Amino acid sequence: METPSQQMGSAHCLQLNPSQDRGLPEEVGQLLGDCSRRAKIKMSKITTELLLERAVPKSTRLRKIETLNLSKLQLKTGDLDPRLFSRLRHLQKLDLSDNLLDKFPNSLTLPDLRVLNCNNNQLEDVTALKQFPLLEELNYENNGYLTLNDDYKVMFLLQNLRLLNGKDITKLANHVRHVNSRKLTSKVTAHWEEFFRDQLPEKYTAEQVKSIKKKFLKSVQTNVVYGPSSLSEFTRWRVKMIAEEFLTGSLGLELNTDTETEENMDENEEESAESSKEAAEEEAKVTVTPRKRKRNCSKSRYGRKKSKSQAKTKKETVPNPRNSSQEEDDPAPDKARASNEPAEEATAEQGDEGTHKNREQLPKGQSNRRSSQLTGEQKSQEQDNGVVNLTPVRNSKGKEDFSAEPLHFLQCHSKGNSREDFKTQLWSCVFEPLLDCAPRKDPIVSCSRTVATCGGESVCLIDCETGMVLKKYKVPTEEFFSVAWTTLPMVISDSRKKSHNILAAAGRRGIVKLIHVAADFCYGEIKAHKKPIATVCFSPTQKTHLFTASYDKRIVLWDIGIPDCDYNFKASQLLVLECLSVPLRIALVPTCPEQYLLAGCEEGCFAWNIKLEKEEKSRPFEASFKFPDEEGEMSTSHRVDGLAFLNDDVVVSKSSKPGCIYLWSWSSSFDTKRKGSQRTVPAVILAELEWSTTDLSYLTLSTCPAKLHVFCGDEKGSVWIYHLSSYTTAWSSAKGKHSDKRIPPTQILKWPELRANGDHLSEVYINNVITDPTFTYLVALTSVNITAIWKKS
Repeated sequence: METPSQQMGSAHCLQLNPSQDRGLPEEVGQLLGDCSRRAKIKMSKITTELLLERAVPKSTRLRKIETLNLSKLQLKTGDLDPRLFSRLRHLQKLDLSDNLLDKFPNSLTLPDLRVLNCNNNQLEDVTALKQFPLLEELNYENNGYLTLNDDYKVMFLLQNLRLLNGKDITKLANHVRHVNSRKLTSKVTAHWEEFFRDQLPEKYTAEQVKSIKKKFLKSVQTNVVYGPSSLSEFTRWRVKMIAEEFLTGSLGLELNTDTETEENMDENEEESAESSKEAAEEEAKVTVTPRKRKRNCSKSRYGRKKSKSQAKTKKETVPNPRNSSQEEDDPAPDKARASNEPAEEATAEQGDEGTHKNREQLPKGQSNRRSSQLTGEQKSQEQDNGVVNLTPVRNSKGKEDFSAEPLHFLQCHSKGNSREDFKTQLWSCVFEPLLDCAPRKDPIVSCSRTVATCGGESVCLIDCETGMVLKKYKVPTEEFFSVAWTTLPMVISDSRKKSHNILAAAGRRGIVKLIHVAADFCYGEIKAHKKPIATVCFSPTQKTHLFTASYDKRIVLWDIGIPDCDYNFKASQLLVLECLSVPLRIALVPTCPEQYLLAGCEEGCFAWNIKLEKEEKSRPFEASFKFPDEEGEMSTSHRVDGLAFLNDDVVVSKSSKPGCIYLWSWSSSFDTKRKGSQRTVPAVILAELEWSTTDLSYLTLSTCPAKLHVFCGDEKGSVWIYHLSSYTTAWSSAKGKHSDKRIPPTQILKWPELRANGDHLSEVYINNVITDPTFTYLVALTSVNITAIWKKS
C-alpha cells in the first residue's frame, strides 16, 4: 500500500490521462460531420447518439439502456444534461470515471441506478448523490477534495449502499445511520433543554423565533461533539440536520428563515471529541478506502551516509539560538536556487502501528486529559509509538493563576519517537488561517484551532481542542527553527481556482520546505541560504511573498509562485536586505506592509524600505533604533530577540536589558517622509513592561492585536500575560511621554509540575508562546520537547 512518505517523494508525479484517451470515440467522431458540427457538439459532449453508442451493449433506445460507460470524455458538470438523462429510466450501472466533474447536478433523475463509478474526477461534494436512493455500489477514489467526512455522509444518505470504493461498509454504515444518529439526537435535545428551553417565552413573536433558532443552530454545532476529530465536519453536518428536524418536528417551529447551505471544511480545521469504545470497535472492523493522491510517488530515501563534506559541515559553528551569538562572518553565499523537486527527506510521519487502516493519522503526542479515557489496548499501542503520558501535579498553592484550563502537554517532536527525549528544543508555532472560499469556510468556527509547531527534525500540526497530532513531517537531517502560513489560489481545473493553505518550514539547512497540508504533500523546496534560517514570514498582502532571515546576515524576499495542478512552481528572488548582524525576528509594518520591514537582530533593531518599485535589489537598512541600556543611556548595541506589533503603531520589543519589554511608537520614531539611509534614531518609548530579570536570550514574545494582549515566557516555565487595552488611548495622546513606572503583568500563568515516567520535569524554558486571534487557545513551546496548550475559560 502506498504510504504518505512515498507520496512526498516527487514533485512531478501527478499523472494526467493521455489526451488521446480523453477525446471522443472514433465512431462518434464519424457522426459529427463537418467542422462546424464538430464544434457545436464539442460544446455539448453528451448527445443521444453518444449515449446509444456507449451503452453496454449498444442500444437503439435510451429507455432500454441498463449499463452506460461515459468514462474518459473530459466531461464537466455542465455536460450532464438532466433532460437527456431523465430518459434513462432503466439505467442501473453508470461509469463516469476519468472525467472533470466537480459536482453532480441535483436532478439527473436516474430512479433505478444501482452502481456508480466516479473515480478520477474533481468532486468536491457528495450530498447530491442522495438523489440515487437505490445505489448499492459507489466508487469515487482519486477525487482529491473528498475526505473521510464525505464517506460518512454517503453512508448516511444512501440507505442501500453496501460497497464504497470496493469495501464492504454494511456494518459501519448501520452504525452511522442508527447508533451515531441516536447519540447525536440525544445530545441535541439535551443541549436545547439545558441552554435554550427557558429562552423561548410562552407567547413569542416571529423575530424571537428567528433569533433563538439562529443562536441554537450555531451553538449546537459548536458544542455538540461525538466521535473522533477526523469526523468533526460530518458530525456538525448531522447535528445541524438533526437540530433543524428537532425545531420543526418536536417544537413546531417552522424554519422559514434562510439557513446556510452545508459547506465543506478544510481537513485540518476540525471539531472533535473522543470516540466511544463502540464506535472505535466498529471502525476497526470495517475499512473505508482513503482518498488517493493525484500523483504517482517514489519512495523517500532515509539513512543516507553522510559524506566527508557533510561531516565537516557538522563541525562548523552551529546556530543553535541558545549559543549563536558567536556566528562566523562567512562570505555571502552564492545566488540561491529554487527547485521544483521536493525534499526527498520530507515525509509524513506514519508507520504501520501509527496509522489507522483508513489512513487517518494517529497522534505522536498525548494529552493529559485524554490519557484517562484510553482503553488498555489503546494505551499499549500509544506506548509502542513512543508516546509519553505527562501528568500535571496539583499546584502547591491550590489555585490557578490564570483563568484557563490546561488541556494538553504533548511530547510530539521526539527524535525517533523516543520517550526519553526531553532535550529537543521547540522554537516556532503559528495558527493555521481559516480559508475564506465558500466551499471551505465553516460558518460556526470563527478561528482555526489547528496550530503548526516546529522543533528538532519535525513539523507537527496539532488540534488544540483534542490534542491530536493531525500530521507530522520529518526531515532527519534538519532542525526546524520557523514555520509560516499563507493561502494561495491554486488552479484545480481549467481556469478554476480554489484557496488552499500552504505551510513554509525552514531551519538549520537554509532550505524552505513548501507543504500543501490538505494534500499531505511537500511539493517543493527553495534553497534560500547557505547558512541556517532563523525565521520566515509571509506578506499579509502579497500572498506569494516570503521573507527569510538567515544567519548569513541577510533577509531575502522571495516570490514562491503558485503551483499548478502538477505542483510545478517557480520561485524567484526579489530583494536582499543586508544586515550588520544576525536577524532574529522580523515584522512587517501593519500600515505599510509592502514598504517597511522591522528586524530585531543580534546587535540592534533596524528598519528597511522594501518597496519593490525601487531599483536596488540589495539594500542596506534605512534606520537603526536606539534604546536605553542598563545605565539608562541610549544605545544601538543590544540584542533584540522579541519583536511584534500590538496594533498599527505600537511595537513591542524585548532586548538584552534584563527584566524589561519596551512598547514604542513606530510613527513617532521613524519619519517615513524623510529620505536617506542608515540614520540612527531613538525609539519613542511609550511604556515598559515588567518581566523576568533573567539574562537568558531567545525567549521570544508575541501579541494578540485583536485583544490587545502581549505574551512572553520566561526561564521558569511561566507565561507573562499583559492586557493593555486600557493604556492604548493614553499612548496615542502622550506624544512621546511615558511613565517611568513599569506595567506589571495582568496574569502570570504558572508552569504546572509535570511527571514523565514518574520523574518531575524541571528547568523548563518557554521559548515561544502564541494565541489564536480570538484568544481561545494559548500554546507554549518549551526547551524540554513539550508543547503545552491551555484553553481560556
